[in-house]
Amino acid sequence: MKKNFHLSILYFFVLLQAAGQSQVINDSIKESLFNETGLLQHIKTLSSDAFEGRQTGTVGGIKAREYIIEQFQSLQFLPLTENYEQLFSLHKKGKVYKGSNILGCIKGTILPDTYIVISAHYDHEGIKNGLIYNGADDDASGVCALFSFAEYFKKYPPKHSVILAAFDAEELGLQGSKYFVNNSIIPLDKIMLDINMDMISRSDKNELFVVGTTYNDTLKNVILNLKQPQKIKLSIGHDGKDGLENWTYSSDQGSFQMKNIPFLYFGVEDHKDYHQPTDDYENIQPGFYIEAVKAIMAVFEKIDQLQI
Repeated sequence: MKKNFHLSILYFFVLLQAAGQSQVINDSIKESLFNETGLLQHIKTLSSDAFEGRQTGTVGGIKAREYIIEQFQSLQFLPLTENYEQLFSLHKKGKVYKGSNILGCIKGTILPDTYIVISAHYDHEGIKNGLIYNGADDDASGVCALFSFAEYFKKYPPKHSVILAAFDAEELGLQGSKYFVNNSIIPLDKIMLDINMDMISRSDKNELFVVGTTYNDTLKNVILNLKQPQKIKLSIGHDGKDGLENWTYSSDQGSFQMKNIPFLYFGVEDHKDYHQPTDDYENIQPGFYIEAVKAIMAVFEKIDQLQI
């Protein structure tokens, strides 16, 4: 009996240790939402001089399109259009710009006819006075986060259908996203929400803002009840209600707001390199960037459980 008692105790601790190891493994899997090294390599590449500042319709802008399509294809993220592209043109200050939105899609496992758009703009300022405006934070950071979302969905398929949208011509007045909502491939009443990411890779205050909750109580409750990230601060603000600059129409989420489609916009406050030729990869904050993408994914997880 005494021997059996000791064996039982030993067996209990073996099970306890195994359970602990299992939890560690599960936590490790959950932490590995995407390839963090790959995320940093993507932003380094997309914000390099080789893309010449990614201005709409230029050689560098077209090269950026091709790069985004290549990544979607390599991640087996299916096109929303025949070849991922939604072509458009616009006239501004006597110049014609030829742009293209890049659109990928994954069907939801439970609500395939309801869509969440996750967006970022890939265009930037191009070359001015011989200087390349690489736009690492603005907005290679958001675009490369789209690739991480594509990785994430391979591991954790969404309940709603999701469109990953890399919009063009944001710097020309949100023209790509305006074209998307005015010529929607998906009926607008089927789009539940836009999650837009524009400038998410650096903050001296370690703070990522989320805008849009003032217009939707359900979204506000999601953010208020979300467990705060441990390594960065996620703050509600810049929505016209707190005395700070109103960012509602400052990026592509504004096009959705104009169509009364709920949105959440994630971004940081302007920094000294905003719209300067010094917005380079070397000036992003890699640790903050990785945690920002994880925080946005955590918000998506909560929203994917809802019907707004």
